Amino acid sequence: MSKTSKIIYLFLSLIFFILLNLFLTDYILNNGYMLAENPVFDLIYIKNQGAAFNIFDGCRWFLIIFSVAAAVGLMIYAVKKIEKFSVFLLFFTSMLVSGIFTNMFERLIYGYVRDYIKLNFINFPVFNISDIFINIGVFSIILIILKRSYFNKKSD
Repeated sequence: MSKTSKIIYLFLSLIFFILLNLFLTDYILNNGYMLAENPVFDLIYIKNQGAAFNIFDGCRWFLIIFSVAAAVGLMIYAVKKIEKFSVFLLFFTSMLVSGIFTNMFERLIYGYVRDYIKLNFINFPVFNISDIFINIGVFSIILIILKRSYFNKKSD
C-alpha cells in the first residue's frame, strides 16, 4: 500500500469511527430502553465530568487540552511513520484517536462525557463507546508492538 493510500485509509477510518461512535451513542441514549433488559449490562445515563474512574473530576479544560494533545500527537506520529504502519496498526490507531476525539468533543459541547454502559457481572465504572474504542485501540497497538518486537528479536 502506498504512503498516500495509507494516509487516506487512516483519515477515512478515523472519520468512520467518529461518526459510528456519535451515531451509536445518540441511538443508544434515545432508544436504550429497548436494550435495557439483559443480564450482561444495563444502560444508565451518567454525566461524567472526569476521566476514567472519575479521576480529574471537574478538570474539564485540562482534559480537553490533554485530549487535543494526545489525538494530534498520535496523528502526527502516525503520518510521519506511515510507511512503517501496517493496515492493522492504522486501523487501531484511528480507533484510539476517534475515542479520544469523541470524548473531547462531548466535553466541549456538553461540558461532560455521556457514559451509559454498566456491566452487571462486575463492579466497574459506567463507560461509553469512546472508552471501548480507546481500550481496544491501546490493547491492540500494544499487542502489535510486542509481536513486532518478538519477531524482530527472533530474526536477529
